[in-house]
Amino acid sequence: MIVIRYFARLRERLGQDQERLERPAEIGSVADLLVHLRRRGEPWASALGESETLLTAVNQELARPDTALRDGDEVAIFPPVTGG
Repeated sequence: MIVIRYFARLRERLGQDQERLERPAEIGSVADLLVHLRRRGEPWASALGESETLLTAVNQELARPDTALRDGDEVAIFPPVTGG
């Protein structure tokens, strides 16, 4: 199982700030997870769409699309944030 946390506008668009997901065998990386979530249809397909600029972190460390996922991981998905 992995924990997925949604931040900022994603939290509002998806109507939740986190969820637990039994990790299917085909989800081996962050990119695989995003594809899996998009396949759910709306609102995931548009909120997490390929044209969206999103950042991810695995276990509180910035992650790349090819970052491996294992059971017990926490994945955060969030839009880039600018400061002022």
